[in-house]
Amino acid sequence: MMAIPLFGAVALLVPADRFLRTEFAVRAFGTGVSAAALLVAVSALTAFDFGDTSRTQLQADWAWSPAIGLRFHLGADGISLPLVVLTALLTFLCFLYTLRHPPAGGRIRLLTALLLVLEIGLIGTFTALDLVLFFVFFETVLIPMYVVIMLWGGDGRRAAATKFILYTLLGSGLLLAGMLLVAVNAGTLDMVRLAARHGSGVSHGVQIAAFALMAVGLAVKAPMWPLHTWLPDAHTEAPTVGSVLLAGVLLKMGTYGLVRVALPLAPDGAQVWAPWLGLLAVIGIIYGALACLAQRDLKRMIAYSSVGHMGFVLLGIATLTPVGINAALFGNVAHGLITGLLFFLAGAVKDRWGTTDMDRIGGGMLGTAPRLASVLTFASVASLGLPGLAGFWGEMLAMVGAYRPHADLPRGAFVTFMALAGIGALLTAGYFLRMLAKITHGPAPEPLGSGPGAAVSAQEYAAWVPLIALTLLVGLWPKTLLDVTAAPVRALFGGG
Repeated sequence: MMAIPLFGAVALLVPADRFLRTEFAVRAFGTGVSAAALLVAVSALTAFDFGDTSRTQLQADWAWSPAIGLRFHLGADGISLPLVVLTALLTFLCFLYTLRHPPAGGRIRLLTALLLVLEIGLIGTFTALDLVLFFVFFETVLIPMYVVIMLWGGDGRRAAATKFILYTLLGSGLLLAGMLLVAVNAGTLDMVRLAARHGSGVSHGVQIAAFALMAVGLAVKAPMWPLHTWLPDAHTEAPTVGSVLLAGVLLKMGTYGLVRVALPLAPDGAQVWAPWLGLLAVIGIIYGALACLAQRDLKRMIAYSSVGHMGFVLLGIATLTPVGINAALFGNVAHGLITGLLFFLAGAVKDRWGTTDMDRIGGGMLGTAPRLASVLTFASVASLGLPGLAGFWGEMLAMVGAYRPHADLPRGAFVTFMALAGIGALLTAGYFLRMLAKITHGPAPEPLGSGPGAAVSAQEYAAWVPLIALTLLVGLWPKTLLDVTAAPVRALFGGG
């Protein structure tokens, strides 16, 4: 799955006068390469044994540096497989979208190569089973996204890209320190062996320090309040494909790392810091919703909504219960589907109106662009947590987990967190309904861009429909995802 985009990125080094001479040919090549990677992801689904989702499957395990115990060890279980498939799907949809709607700024050859390298880093992060390998892939993602924002972003792209790279590099340094602290004390870098030990062999004090370092490093990527300030700028300035991948899968690296690395490697530290993680999570939920109510820019509002939605994911993790962890993993996938769709729609709005400023867009979208307005309404009600759609289950189960947290955690505090999260969910409904009332209803102003009446292209439909279908599927039949994550989550807590 990673070899295919690697081949594609290397092939783009061939001079343009010998290979892929037109920009459209380059975009078509990127689409074909990402489609091939998606086919491999689908084949991984068919080859995966869903009767034993806690077992690491589809492994590749080769000696990398035997002298220091490094191995090139990859594999997938029920925790990582949904994110691997989500990464392959969103990457393909982004390339499909660029066939008709390439970002302004040219240099399509470079953009295509960067997106393929980004896919390699993301899939590697979700499948790495060696701590150093995990960190290498974790870092591989940063530079391509930085360059995408810097070269194809909006007017404030330089400041946004700089803030993104500084925050994430600082977080990465703390993450590496925490992982190496555990590895040195445990005597191994193998994540499977470390998870099976459940912290044995690492002292209580070391676990507390290591979890704090890893949690802060991963929380930057999530992002958790107050380490979130890079996110609104990065989302607002990034091109549409950058925003989709950033929201859809890059943010999941942080919460996935907490579940895959921090919790099993330092369980004692997790119990000590879990109440603080829960507190910061609910602050993020409330803060994100209030910030959304204050926004005039559609992309910036969707960006702040991610702070709130990822707060629910962090709250689920903080409960240290199977219900909460399953809620977090479900919320990861649901957020990737729904917010990826929302950023595709925000790009469509900008193409037609020439802006994402909601005051300048005005109202009347239901009259001038009814199909676009209808899909935007669907994505909004999915994001606010309407029952029957994917966004509902992760948030509801996170609050259920907070109502009955781990026995060693202060239940009174977590019940308070649950109540505050419920208020945040109500505020979420408020800002999405306010946005819809503002731009989809009322009289239509004069068009500012190519015109709101511009027909929805086949490429836009192709990018939207899979996300709509999966949002409905996962929302109506949540067991399709919960059955995949339940067994490996029980294994995290020492169960079968």
